[in-house]
Amino acid sequence: MRILIMGGTRFIGVYLTKLLVEQGHDVVLFNRGKKPAPVEGIQQIHGDRTDASQLKNKLSQEQFDAIFDNNGRELSDTQPLAEIFKDRVKHFVYMSSAGVYLKSDQLPHIEGDPVDPKSRHKGKHETEAFLAQLGLPWTSIRPTYIYGPQNYNDLEAWFFDRIVRDRPIPIPGNGMHITQFGHCKDLARAMAQVLGNDRAIGQIYNVSGDRYVTFDGLARACAQAAGKSADSIKIMHYDPKKFDFGKRKAFPMRVQHFFADVNKAMTQLNWQPEYDLISGLKDSFQNDYQASGRHESEVDFSLDDEILKGI
Repeated sequence: MRILIMGGTRFIGVYLTKLLVEQGHDVVLFNRGKKPAPVEGIQQIHGDRTDASQLKNKLSQEQFDAIFDNNGRELSDTQPLAEIFKDRVKHFVYMSSAGVYLKSDQLPHIEGDPVDPKSRHKGKHETEAFLAQLGLPWTSIRPTYIYGPQNYNDLEAWFFDRIVRDRPIPIPGNGMHITQFGHCKDLARAMAQVLGNDRAIGQIYNVSGDRYVTFDGLARACAQAAGKSADSIKIMHYDPKKFDFGKRKAFPMRVQHFFADVNKAMTQLNWQPEYDLISGLKDSFQNDYQASGRHESEVDFSLDDEILKGI
């Protein structure tokens, strides 16, 4: 297949690009050109996807069998692209987020659960609704927290920063909130499994790890991945309502239960995660956190100190 990837040079796009090329596909990237392609020699089209006229000028004469829209956040990001290729692609795969789900007493989240109209990811759901209405062959992927090498969001690295420096780990609440991590390479494989699968047309899939973990358990898993005893770390619980953090982020995840059932993806896409949490975190720690030298860099712990003083 000739495949267009919107983005392709950061995190998930890197793994997806490499995987699709390994599978023999002809991959083309569309991005601003600020970073090199992850695979030497593949075609890149440089442009600003937020400029609909640029998209039309640069892509309307191109032919693709499939499109992966990895970096569309708002409907306005994706609508021009989808309209250009409405009747011209076999598959349009959209990267959404499990963050669209409305907070619920019944978990895990499953596809079809109500969405939160006030979610910061509401643009993702608006895009899904538009794609369904437009009538092109689409599939949406809803990951939970994505982790692994090249992660540009401070998730596992937030824990590693404190663990390698033998600092206390401030965790909001009682540490028993349940969450879910999905490894970047497992996500890329699930996305690739969508191609050529007629059953996936018009479907939404949660994609993440197949097990869940508490906040405290995540801290202990990160310690193990960093080569330390899970019992050696000092976890400090605090009530976040007693602090005024303003716009500062004291903890890298939402303080609520947040996890989704991935059975539909496993069944219909013939996919399953290869990484369990410990092996995935080891991959991230060794091949990214340490490899980048972050374990030796300076880190601002002033917010931690403020919390620890107030406990």
